[in-house]
Amino acid sequence: MQARALLLALCLTSASVIPEALAQQVGSNEPILMTADDLSFDEDLGTATARGNVEIVQGGRILNADSVTYNQRDDIVTASGNVVLLEPTGEILFAEFAELTADMREGFLRGFRMLLNDDSRLAAVSAQRRGGVETELSRAVYSPCRNCLSFEEEPLWQIKARRVLHDADVQEVIYRDATLEVLGVPVAYTPFLFHPDPTVERKSGILTPTFGASSLLGSSIQLPYFWVIADDRDLTFDPILSPDQFPVVTGEYRQRFADGENRTRLSFTQDDAQVGKDRWRGHIDSETRFSLDELWRWGADIKLVSDDTYLGRYFKNSDTLTNRLYLEGFGSRSHAVAEGLYFQGLRDSNDQAETPVVLPNLEYSYISPPGHYGGMTTLDANLRALAREEGASSQRISLTPGWQISNTDSFGSITSFRASVQGDLYNVSDVDTSRGREDAVVGRIFPQATLSWRYPWIRRSGPNGQLFEPLLALIVAPNGGNPDKIPDEDSQSIAFDETNLFAPNRFSGTDRVEGGQRMVYGFRTGVFGELGGSSTLTVGQSFRFRESNPYPLGTGLEDQLSDIVASLQIKPNKFTSLLYKTRFDHDSLRARRTEISAAIGPPALNLDLNYVFFDRTSGFADREEVTAALKSRLTDQWSAQIQTQRDLTSEGGTLSYGGSLVYECDCMNFEIIYRSTFTTDRDIPSDESLTLRVTFKSLGQIESSVF
Repeated sequence: MQARALLLALCLTSASVIPEALAQQVGSNEPILMTADDLSFDEDLGTATARGNVEIVQGGRILNADSVTYNQRDDIVTASGNVVLLEPTGEILFAEFAELTADMREGFLRGFRMLLNDDSRLAAVSAQRRGGVETELSRAVYSPCRNCLSFEEEPLWQIKARRVLHDADVQEVIYRDATLEVLGVPVAYTPFLFHPDPTVERKSGILTPTFGASSLLGSSIQLPYFWVIADDRDLTFDPILSPDQFPVVTGEYRQRFADGENRTRLSFTQDDAQVGKDRWRGHIDSETRFSLDELWRWGADIKLVSDDTYLGRYFKNSDTLTNRLYLEGFGSRSHAVAEGLYFQGLRDSNDQAETPVVLPNLEYSYISPPGHYGGMTTLDANLRALAREEGASSQRISLTPGWQISNTDSFGSITSFRASVQGDLYNVSDVDTSRGREDAVVGRIFPQATLSWRYPWIRRSGPNGQLFEPLLALIVAPNGGNPDKIPDEDSQSIAFDETNLFAPNRFSGTDRVEGGQRMVYGFRTGVFGELGGSSTLTVGQSFRFRESNPYPLGTGLEDQLSDIVASLQIKPNKFTSLLYKTRFDHDSLRARRTEISAAIGPPALNLDLNYVFFDRTSGFADREEVTAALKSRLTDQWSAQIQTQRDLTSEGGTLSYGGSLVYECDCMNFEIIYRSTFTTDRDIPSDESLTLRVTFKSLGQIESSVF
């Protein structure tokens, strides 16, 4: 006999006593569906038994078993054989035997196992259900480990406890007399332990502390407390405590809005590290972002510190802090920004009185849709006001309209033309000129035209494609264009390489323009494999028709014939990548600047190498430095790395070195990190540290530093 789909809504014969009786207990608003291969009823005992693939569905709760018996007199449902109870919250309960109330919210289970939402597992000799939300386990084991080890018998780590309570309402797992075992070996005991269950995204409470000891700060502990203020905001209070000094009081506040967000970290402490006597030190690091509509957004970055070395001593070192308040808009073919900027320099050589405040800085850029014959109109506009306590101040209005067009002829060569006129008006004060310091109003009109041509030659040779492309450009502009009454605020950084070889203005900003007439020439060539491998080489040089030039010595552009710039990139396969950039002296062909970046080898053994060299005549201080890291993915879980940074100049040496060993799996991460630095900065001496960090899924992270 088979009984299928016995519904509460149907008035069936006495054989429907199970769903009807259950319905009376749980209420008519919760219909019950039961299916089974066989159904029998004992009127004398008042019991009904369903056997074979039994499934009972009530609300969001589903019970499966080999056999289910309902005792109408005691209002008890008994299930045996492969019992599975699926909860509305997503947890799945397994048992050998279960005795439940009619609504399946309370009862007793033997041979119990529980699969939580994140695949973590609980197992126990027996379990007691209460109210459909609490499950109390006796002699229980918890572990989130699934695939950490190659064998299934013993998880990497687990918690054994005399009693465990899982409360779905409070969303906590609570342990009594708990022992943490790693590879079956007990390593820690606590009479009480709790952690959020996998359904929790955010919950107030004490987070795992971080223990530290270093040659810089001595021993310390960072004890974080996470406070969920509301659904849209929280606070992490994580002071750094040390027996050797005043605590570093610090915390981070976060808040989400319907159209934006804010993150703010504050800290302060008192020490005598910088001036030899106790003083208050601290910092603020805040970021705010808001969207006004689909096109406009505004934001604020506030980054301030009490003194130059505070961040490097207690947090992350920085050379310059940039404070910015801005309004920004993005059109389909335009971009506009209004901003104010305040800088705080943290180098020993920085003088805050000479550091400018920029307010306002307004920028607008526009490029039109292609018109007749593909020509496009462009416009770049800027208004900037810059002030200092000591030194030059200025206000600038700059407009640069332009027009450009590109054409590909029947031979495949590509010719492009661009014409522009830059108009600038400056109001300056206390500007250092050849006649001393002056105040002035000065203007500039600077027209410029660029005609460029390139002719890509492409051929196929077996599985490879080859490219050879000659490059030419003629740039015409009036000579000069840089009166000494115009201060240079945004064009001081000049890095001449293949990326700006053909740029109309190789200065980085607007205050300086590159006048005169010049020819730029070079070529690009490459080989490209059908499997993704490639090698490309770009070489170029420029020639100025007049001897006068606006560039300082050492930039590679100070002579009529510029230095030769080149870039070579080789990627024969996905395991090898080499980038070589250089600048050769145009007379001696001696390298004046060299940069090498290489990544060689598969994940099993990979070398990352970065080398940089500037000679004294390259516009920078004499510098030669190499950074190398050897990485190895030993297995799917284990990886290791060693790295070093060295100054290769005669006065240099090792700047830092270190290494790490990392184990990662689905339930635990383990890291050993060693680092030694030899650089110093006033009250920040060289430092050496060894950090041990263990992250247990669900429980948190334990970090300890030595030295």
